[in-house]
Amino acid sequence: MIIDVIDHLAGVAPNSPLDRLRDRRPDAREHAQRSYDVLFSPDSEDEVTLVERDAVAAFVAGLHGDEPVAAFYAERLAQLAPHLAEPVQAEIAAGRTTGPYGVYQDAALAGESDEGLRYQARHADLLGVRLAAAFEHAHLLVFRPREAHRKALAALADAGWSTTGIVTLSQLVAFLSFQVRLVAGLRVLGASPKGSTA
Repeated sequence: MIIDVIDHLAGVAPNSPLDRLRDRRPDAREHAQRSYDVLFSPDSEDEVTLVERDAVAAFVAGLHGDEPVAAFYAERLAQLAPHLAEPVQAEIAAGRTTGPYGVYQDAALAGESDEGLRYQARHADLLGVRLAAAFEHAHLLVFRPREAHRKALAALADAGWSTTGIVTLSQLVAFLSFQVRLVAGLRVLGASPKGSTA
């Protein structure tokens, strides 16, 4: 059983310099783990099922391209819903890009607009309507956040997502983006000679 998922993903060993560094912010450490627990061990699956949570997590982690984090969530999904493992990997390949993208309506910022990739789920027949819409929304939040407006939320509602489910989905994407960045930062600190005495 994993006690602290960020420590696990970042390779933080007990009593190591990184462990002591994280101990300097015990509340942040505890809240990050609690967020993971709430999102991936919910009291209820009424709005977002465990399969949907793990599939979105595997997709988002794969988009970020951090191999250990992506492998962790891919394994969770494979254990819970093995029939989705291959389609999700295909969607990751189709959605992988750099970003951020989006179009500014303000004329003063229009020069910073970048159309970029507009992702659409390739295997909606295998994912199902809800999950395909969730992937498209997750991709939007990761790579086109400035375009996450009412029309995007309406697409989720049309696919059967409730307001509570949409909030949970957005929280899941935000948490994963935070987690990937924190884990990457901890790994860099751990690999740095200065980080060993941080």
